[in-house]
Amino acid sequence: MHKKEKFVENQFTWPICKRLLFFILEDKLSDVFVCELVWERLFYTKEVSTNDWASSALTPSYWSEKFEKAPQIISERPASVHLTRSIPKDYKQGLKDVLNFKGYKINELYPRRTRRATAVNWLLYWAIENDCFSKDNELMPSLSSPPGNPAKGHFGDPEIK
Repeated sequence: MHKKEKFVENQFTWPICKRLLFFILEDKLSDVFVCELVWERLFYTKEVSTNDWASSALTPSYWSEKFEKAPQIISERPASVHLTRSIPKDYKQGLKDVLNFKGYKINELYPRRTRRATAVNWLLYWAIENDCFSKDNELMPSLSSPPGNPAKGHFGDPEIK
């Protein structure tokens, strides 16, 4: 894990705060957006010419050795499993302990939703561990309505595998 003092000021597009994390859990932000939040914090960089995200010298080897290109955290199970395993034991209950998230109802459970919850838990862990958890809830991305079919996701999201 890279500590905050190594970060370039304002290097991340969006600060991590409770409100943003709840918008992810409520499915008001796309899977693409959620992946980009994770990729930035894993220090994958966007290649403008190809619109792909590739590992950088700062990307932890645990990630860059397995995923040279930034993996689809939500649409691909292996990437989600890798993300889950990268959360230290002390942070596994972050959704419940920090966000007081009660979880989804049985009829709301889809692989896509549970993977989004994993991404939120990882972002929460990352923000706390790096002392980057923002108290500022003012800066927010544009929200969308939850998708009509929660198993499929928002328009433009990769297909769930």
